[in-house]
Amino acid sequence: MQRRYDQFNPKRRLRQATPQALAQLQPLVERACYGGNPEHKRDPGDFGLTPPAAPRPAKSLCDVAQVFTRREAQRLLKEGMRRGLVSERTVNGWPQNVWAVADNGTPLEAQLENSEQGIYHGYPMPESDPLAAEVLKRWQSKG
Repeated sequence: MQRRYDQFNPKRRLRQATPQALAQLQPLVERACYGGNPEHKRDPGDFGLTPPAAPRPAKSLCDVAQVFTRREAQRLLKEGMRRGLVSERTVNGWPQNVWAVADNGTPLEAQLENSEQGIYHGYPMPESDPLAAEVLKRWQSKG
């Protein structure tokens, strides 16, 4: 039996980071918000999540990436968008996924949870995720 985090959505694709695509993302960078998800937290930090922290065994924990504040999560979300690390798939104009790399080198994936307001929740990408290497490569080249 495969665990949930060993299965990856094969439809996830990084959008080409052309100058036009980057320009289209800039208004979204200003409006995007990080909401969080208690299932990905052992330490709730200042995220104000309800329940405060409720990690599930099959979920990857943000604690691994050492992202403990909403401000840091928000910064990474916006930086991923600014660098064009977003999915080809969009919902109401928002990228379904945004990728970034934490200061400790952990690749992160954010998923759209509210397509009306542009609110995301995120989690570390497992090393076994084939997209993690591409996220690291693009992050380092777009710095």
